[in-house]
Amino acid sequence: MQTKGLYRSDSQHMIAGVMGGIAERFGWNANLLRIVFVLVSISSAGFPGILVYLVLWLVMPKQKRVELYNS
Repeated sequence: MQTKGLYRSDSQHMIAGVMGGIAERFGWNANLLRIVFVLVSISSAGFPGILVYLVLWLVMPKQKRVELYNS
């Protein structure tokens, strides 16, 4: 698993893995982060959270899988 930088999670994803990747990076609960994100987005004027999520989806790289082979 990658430990530095932000990435879109391959295992903790519901839509694109953005919140799952952030949660994995900082050791947070992904579902709790999603709930907080949605609540903040709804309470903000004009729903800028949707735009932020889309930008993060485009900017954050996908998590690289490490394949281990037995030789």
